[in-house]
Amino acid sequence: MKFIKIVFTFLILSSSVILEAQTVSTDCETAAPLAPRRPENCQAYDIANCWAFGAVTYTTTSAQRISGVMSMRSNSPTSLDPGACWVKSPWLKPGSGNITFKIKFEAAAAATIRRVILSYCPYNASSVTAHKEGAMVLFDSISYTPNLPLTAQSLSFAMPSAIANSGQPYKIRISFVGSGGTTRYNMDDFVIPGTYWADPSNSCLPLPLIQDADSDGVADNDDAYPNDATRAYNNYYPAAGKGTLMYEDLWPAMGDYDFNDYVCSYRYNLVTNASNKVVEMKLNITSRAIGASNKNGFAFQLDYLDPSKITAVSGTQTNSAAWVSNAGNGTENGQDYANILVFDDAFKILPSPGGSGVNVDLNNPYATPVETNITVFFKTASGEAITVNDISFNPYIIVNQDRSREVHLPDFLPSKKANQELFGTDDDDSMKGLGKMVAMKFYKTKSNLPWALSLEGEVPYPTEKTDILGAYLHLAEWAESNGTLFTDWYTNGEGYRNNTKLYIRP
Repeated sequence: MKFIKIVFTFLILSSSVILEAQTVSTDCETAAPLAPRRPENCQAYDIANCWAFGAVTYTTTSAQRISGVMSMRSNSPTSLDPGACWVKSPWLKPGSGNITFKIKFEAAAAATIRRVILSYCPYNASSVTAHKEGAMVLFDSISYTPNLPLTAQSLSFAMPSAIANSGQPYKIRISFVGSGGTTRYNMDDFVIPGTYWADPSNSCLPLPLIQDADSDGVADNDDAYPNDATRAYNNYYPAAGKGTLMYEDLWPAMGDYDFNDYVCSYRYNLVTNASNKVVEMKLNITSRAIGASNKNGFAFQLDYLDPSKITAVSGTQTNSAAWVSNAGNGTENGQDYANILVFDDAFKILPSPGGSGVNVDLNNPYATPVETNITVFFKTASGEAITVNDISFNPYIIVNQDRSREVHLPDFLPSKKANQELFGTDDDDSMKGLGKMVAMKFYKTKSNLPWALSLEGEVPYPTEKTDILGAYLHLAEWAESNGTLFTDWYTNGEGYRNNTKLYIRP
């Protein structure tokens, strides 16, 4: 996720330039830091901020002013060519609304015609012009003839829909043309809806353009979904590659403690929108091994998350098991927190190719691991949307399809349907009770040994009936220290593993 702060340095700052606002304007009244405050200096100020003028000057003559102490004045119009006399805006990203300004004429003498013409031009990087202006496109006009108003007229022209809110840079040119007679235009108070997008420090060329195909406010270069306005960022866990989950299903007894009753690789992606609200959770599980005789299910709980925050779930494989009861949005009924039942029987996902178990005995046939992909869709409306920090992934197995018998990672909450009477029995030293509590102990022995593990990377697991403590030689020290010693106990450093006790295919 990338946030870019752009800082611009301007030669001069004033109300005639509005940066990152809804309008770009000039009223000729700028208190430019140029002394003395004269028409030529104020016009030079606006030119420095990328306004441009053709046959137009600034004036303080009272009869020529429209408002304030200064206005604009055209030359005597002698042509109907829009390029003869004009005021041109800086580069801007046009918004919606009306382009407004005021005009009046200096004398009521008859004229053949006087006309105000509005045009726009796009940015053209290949243009031979210094300012990279594309061809002008005329989009509106108004004519006066034969009698000319001597009082100020407020004019308003709609921003063309072809360019409004396009996100692309344009200039607006307002031309003051005519033929016959000598009466001139006076002009003032130009306001154009849009965002200032010129760079005075770079010959008034446009600022770097942010490409945003889906208009969600995230630049295409930073948007993982540049053509989807409802999605913007990927948030992976683990951040790099997959992790490994291992389970021992004889809890609350330690049993053979081989941690291969169900083994999978996993990674999930929290897809967020431009507002950093979670749109969906994409979970990939690759079932690698089953060392159990039990028909174990697999599920996960999103701790403390109300099930109503979820709109739908796809990809689950519960095969209409009698003990499965889901709500219409795909979450399990009767739970305080959102629970997703991924499958009801691991053997239906990864069938045995022969021999005991699946991929736990190197003398038995090998079964290719199988992927399962789950997508959880979340509410995104204001007041209902959630953030990445609201997601606490709590994966667990359901032992032999007994819904009340769950095995979780150490210190992770059981679901509401777990049989609390099992805590503190056999080898388990859990503290009974549910709720959002501090320093709660679940699914650990007195020496803090767990019944489930979540590890970074695709880590090898013990062969069948092999105690994991004899395969990973510092696991016990890590557990007994409550995770402070040998935090890398599962790696392949010297003296860390006994690889002869791990399922590692040649």
